[in-house]
Amino acid sequence: MTGLAHEIVSHATGRRLTREAAGLPTPPERIVHLGLGAFHRAHQAWYTAHASDAADWGIVAFTGRSRDLADRLTAQDGLYTLVERGAEGDRFEVVPSIVRVEAGDDVPAFTAAVADPMTAILTLTITEAGYRLAADGTPNLADPAVASDVALLRPAFGALAEAGAMQAEVEAHPATALGRILFALDARRRGGAGPIALVSCDNLPDNGGLLRRALAELAGLVSSELGSWFAESVAVVSTSVDRITPAIDVESESAPVTEASGWRDAAPVVTEPFSDWVLSGAFPAGRPEWEAAGARFVDDLEPWENRKLWMLNGAHTVLAAFGQTRGHALVSTAIEDQACRRLVEALWDDDARQLPGLDLAEYRASLLERFRNPRIEHRLSQIAQDSTTKVRLRIVPVALGERAAGRSAGGCASAIAAWMLGVGQGFAPTPRGLEAAAIASLEASARHALLCALDERLAADEPFAARVASEFAVLEPS
Repeated sequence: MTGLAHEIVSHATGRRLTREAAGLPTPPERIVHLGLGAFHRAHQAWYTAHASDAADWGIVAFTGRSRDLADRLTAQDGLYTLVERGAEGDRFEVVPSIVRVEAGDDVPAFTAAVADPMTAILTLTITEAGYRLAADGTPNLADPAVASDVALLRPAFGALAEAGAMQAEVEAHPATALGRILFALDARRRGGAGPIALVSCDNLPDNGGLLRRALAELAGLVSSELGSWFAESVAVVSTSVDRITPAIDVESESAPVTEASGWRDAAPVVTEPFSDWVLSGAFPAGRPEWEAAGARFVDDLEPWENRKLWMLNGAHTVLAAFGQTRGHALVSTAIEDQACRRLVEALWDDDARQLPGLDLAEYRASLLERFRNPRIEHRLSQIAQDSTTKVRLRIVPVALGERAAGRSAGGCASAIAAWMLGVGQGFAPTPRGLEAAAIASLEASARHALLCALDERLAADEPFAARVASEFAVLEPS
């Protein structure tokens, strides 16, 4: 095993999990993470623990909103048990890369951590909604929280510039994640702490580009000095992340951890054995040797990003909508249903034609194996949340590409028809601006409204709309 990760191979005595009890060192704080949750602990923290130079890279993690998680992990010195849940059994591992945990709303602590000259990287898992972007990808200034942060930060930065004060002399508590990041970056700028890399690990197309553009625009609105420094000293890295990490009941999962390892762990994480991380961008202040843990560094991220978004996430979106109409609750049971499986395979055929530079046979096979794992309880109702946005990101681009190439986009049409059925039966949310009662009938007018809500170009494409209608007729229960 590489790095500092500590595989549990023997029974302990039921002691509380701490560094002293586990005999694990405390790496220096060099990475700050915002949005601590199960996925970060199963993915970026795991990769950092498995880096060949893990002893040099500790993570200071800030939660999203939860103080409870911060309290539970602080009591364990940031340690937790990662349970890799394979089809044949579990593997338990203590992950030591998180060395300090703070509540996400502790702006002074976050500011100090980012401004520390030892900090080289800020990683993010703040979810799609956490970026608070408008439809065009720019900061949504109509969002009250964004507007409030702009109104707050402009005079705060002005006062700092006028007084030449240190950050602690001006109190400001931005409400949004991007507002807090700007506030912290300005403290780093004024302190002369040097360049830093920002790494978005959220499931968004061009996540680094979106983050860079949003922060640059906000910086320009609140401080010209910060805007100039941001352009010169902040590198923004784009990533594709992939590891299924379902929500769990912590209490029920803690008992098996104690039974297998002897450690009393109040914050275990359950994940699948598979993991994938592809990154593109510069790290001007250094980075862990994540490639030793299997991470891949590339010049062009887009094909890898699309592979994951379109194939894994797109298939999940289809299964979430259609699987529930057929009585399934989990990905593992839905994928064994031949009707669901046919939809997924047809979508993957369309995806493959839009990803000509990648050999996808092995990836498709691995996806099926992962979906079939009956011991990963990935609930369809959870995946179905915000499904309109997910279809727009994961299926619509493939449909448009296939239509532009003169092909039918039949797999995408089937997927969209399945989503419509799920919406009509209440298993997927009704798009904003449409009334659930009007959509529930799923008459032709309702289906047209749903297609318009996804993409006006597809709705205006008569052959594609007709294909969706014919696929819907096949899927709709008689």
